[in-house]
Amino acid sequence: MALVAVFAVAFLYALHRAVNVLAEPLTVLPAQSGWLPQEHALSRFHARWYPASIVFLAFDVEMLFMYPWAVIVAEEGMTAVVEMFLFLGALLIAVTWAWREGVFRWA
Repeated sequence: MALVAVFAVAFLYALHRAVNVLAEPLTVLPAQSGWLPQEHALSRFHARWYPASIVFLAFDVEMLFMYPWAVIVAEEGMTAVVEMFLFLGALLIAVTWAWREGVFRWA
């Protein structure tokens, strides 16, 4: 099975190389509307952006939980409201901790 997989990958790669000879460079460049890339795709970001992305993900996950909650809150009643406020309280504690650690300082 492994040999079949290796053969299939090698065949598809060779087929791609054979067909791609006639392609124009501007039509095969990814994104940027055909512009040449200014930097390498795996370039490094400054370390200050990583905490900001973690905070963004925390709020993004919060929204993932709040949309379904908004749909079922009428069915569940007060227990759903209490559970959501407990969840928001835990997030508030996390944001307070992050603020104290200096995550929101951008300079």
